[in-house]
Amino acid sequence: MARGFGKSGLSIGYRIGYRLRMIGLTIFGPAQLDENNDPKLRLERERAARVAAARARRED
Repeated sequence: MARGFGKSGLSIGYRIGYRLRMIGLTIFGPAQLDENNDPKLRLERERAARVAAARARRED
């Protein structure tokens, strides 16, 4: 799944923090959980919402 990080509208600080949290959850996170309890999926959903909000602000 290709992601356009340069065009997401998110700050470099947020993107670095997102990557570090995702790596941390990948290495030290819990075992496989269902979709509602998985912290990695929750993090991805939060990021998708931030990207959508940034794109909406940019289009206005």
